[in-house]
Amino acid sequence: MIVGFVDFFKTFKKDNQERATPKEAPSHWIKCPSCNALMYYKEVIAQYHTCPKCNFHMRIGLKDRISLICDEGSFVEFDKELAPTDPLNFVDKKSYKKRIEEYEKKCGRPSSIVSGECTINGISAQIVLFDFNFMGGSLASVEGEKITRAIHRAIANKQGLIIVSASGGARMQESTYSLMQMAKTSAALNALSNAKLPFISILSDPTMGGVSASFAFLGDIIMAEPGAMIGFAGARVIKQTIGADLPQGFQTAEFLLEHGLIDMIVQRKEMKEKIAQILEYFKAESING
Repeated sequence: MIVGFVDFFKTFKKDNQERATPKEAPSHWIKCPSCNALMYYKEVIAQYHTCPKCNFHMRIGLKDRISLICDEGSFVEFDKELAPTDPLNFVDKKSYKKRIEEYEKKCGRPSSIVSGECTINGISAQIVLFDFNFMGGSLASVEGEKITRAIHRAIANKQGLIIVSASGGARMQESTYSLMQMAKTSAALNALSNAKLPFISILSDPTMGGVSASFAFLGDIIMAEPGAMIGFAGARVIKQTIGADLPQGFQTAEFLLEHGLIDMIVQRKEMKEKIAQILEYFKAESING
């Protein structure tokens, strides 16, 4: 009887060890941050990570973004080996080197962007995508270099360029080095313009700070996802600075479209087709011109 109880206890303990904890178990239900509707996760994925109830566009990861825009299997990454140094030996609560190591372990890369070449409905293009999960998608030396190299490849191959922004702005741990990337990327885009090649800037949630103050608003076509927060300083900082209430939703894509600061708002499910149409148009213009 005692032996049987011991065996039962061992089996019970083993089962408990093998059973996933609530934190480890995948959640099959997603709550919409906008309308609070509770949805089965497969339903959300099928809608390109948008709420089927209110059309709220949730933030998505790099893999999902690449699958959304690029033809299947066409994306080839470049400059994957580029990694940041720590020119200022910056330390706040942690050293900059330690933060990079932690985010590299979390995201699988030492940079907040991925750059490469792909086809979109059969049209080849250079593409750069920001990952907000890596240090808030912040812009620093490596990111500026990757963008510049992508621009140079676009010029060399006579391709269009697409940049999908999702960033809080310049990375404070690199100080002036990160701010210099605003000028560096803007100058490179001028060369792309002189080569009469298109640059499509896609603003996703959020696009703020030094990114919005440089290349993100230099696109030949600037499109945004619905509800994306876009601006330079945050609303609270602006309000504290000017001492006045701000218009409702003044940093949303819809507000910017209404005031002529962007060209269009495109639903995520229609994004690929719209990009392909624009690339095709510029390609035809180049041939006819």
